[in-house]
Amino acid sequence: MEIKMKGRAAVVVLGDIGRSPRMQYHALSLANQAGMEVDIVADGGTDPHMAVIENQSIHLHKMRPIHLHRLSNISRPLVLVLKTFIQFFQLIWFLCIKIPRPDIFIVQNPPSVPTLAAVKLASWLRRSKFVIDWHNFGYTLLGLSHGRSHPFVKIYHWCELFFGRMAHAALCVTRAMKHELDQNWGIKATVLYDQPPEFFHPTSLEEKHELFCRLQKELSHSHGVLDCVSFGIDDAFISREGNESDSKATLFSTKVGHDIFLKPNRPALVVSSTSWTSDEDFGMLLEAAVLYDRRAAAAMKEDDLAEVEMLWSDISNGKHCLFPRLLFIITGKGPDREKYENQIKKLQLKRVAFRTMWLSAEDYPLLLGSADLGVCLHTSSSGLDLPMKVVDMFGCGLPVCAVSYSCIEELVQVGTNGFLFSKSSELADELLLLFKGFPEKNGDLKLLRDGTLASWSSARWANKWEEHALPLIDKASAIFLKLLPLSQLIYHV
Repeated sequence: MEIKMKGRAAVVVLGDIGRSPRMQYHALSLANQAGMEVDIVADGGTDPHMAVIENQSIHLHKMRPIHLHRLSNISRPLVLVLKTFIQFFQLIWFLCIKIPRPDIFIVQNPPSVPTLAAVKLASWLRRSKFVIDWHNFGYTLLGLSHGRSHPFVKIYHWCELFFGRMAHAALCVTRAMKHELDQNWGIKATVLYDQPPEFFHPTSLEEKHELFCRLQKELSHSHGVLDCVSFGIDDAFISREGNESDSKATLFSTKVGHDIFLKPNRPALVVSSTSWTSDEDFGMLLEAAVLYDRRAAAAMKEDDLAEVEMLWSDISNGKHCLFPRLLFIITGKGPDREKYENQIKKLQLKRVAFRTMWLSAEDYPLLLGSADLGVCLHTSSSGLDLPMKVVDMFGCGLPVCAVSYSCIEELVQVGTNGFLFSKSSELADELLLLFKGFPEKNGDLKLLRDGTLASWSSARWANKWEEHALPLIDKASAIFLKLLPLSQLIYHV
């Protein structure tokens, strides 16, 4: 009788699975394309995409976060060591006891410590294959806060190298990283570029209007500070005919009967996704916003004292301005968010507004597809990884202005799907170039959008995963059958 066995895989993330989209896509591909049962072992936190939650072949196992606040009287290095040991044994408990035996473990790196050691031990104990998906180097991230010469960073680097070499196979995100792993780490890796899944696509006009309706309250909220979006915003929803509230109007769109229109005097919508960490210089975006605001205000050629009063008059009467208002929506969670929100409150900008928010996994692609431009501030601690947020933007047909670093041109093609910048003044120049005359005249922005749609319309995660990652899974499954004990083979006959 022919042996028919459905394989099993474990996807391991020592972090918030909801904020680890690439590992969610691995889980979906393992379930849908490789036909495997998938166990996700990750920290609790943000919920993953509904496609993951609703997939009957994917089983989510959330580990409890470890808090050692009560040990604040102990030195910080000792607390870190203690936390590492607790995380190690927590991982071993889940990987060896809580979940069924997998054919293959796929682990996200970083974090490297204690993840790689725990997964290696679990794979040895359970006779499973061990695959690392290299997103970046953990020791370089640690070096941002401690410096590359710190003893902890050197120990971390050694652990990452030692256990990284023990993997049976490896994936990585760029050609530059593949070269680094091969030449300096002795690790052969397969490049699997980040690609957008199917739910990242251009947003229809109806989807945009429905999204703006859902976000209307958050868009009007400005922490008690009047700006070019909140100034007179209540009047923006008043019907001119009946002088009554019109629930079918938003800041960007209006619905009349069954027809939806984008407002000609709407602000330009710029989206930046950030983890609010030290590898993203958000201050650069704030400086660029100040420069844009000054030059846009100067172009209005209005008296400084009357400018604020004239601003709302221009908006409500539909008067065209050379440079539009800009609304930056900053999405994400992270440690530096509150610090930058406080800085934003003090800027007192006249033609630029900021909103910070966290969106559901379903609304986030809709926002990208509704925006006019994306901005990426990711600089890479290693200089060898690429920002997945840009991939998501491209999947939605959204062109991007991104910080320039060593391998970013593997993703952003200048003049085709975006621009690069190295300082705030360059970003300000790009914003002025792209939005001059918006929305009637936006030739440069349209060229970038057309280039993005042309080059990314058929680029999807499932295709690349099947080409580059599935062969590793098939190979592991074949080895698994050879290693099965005779008793298990008989059971499946």
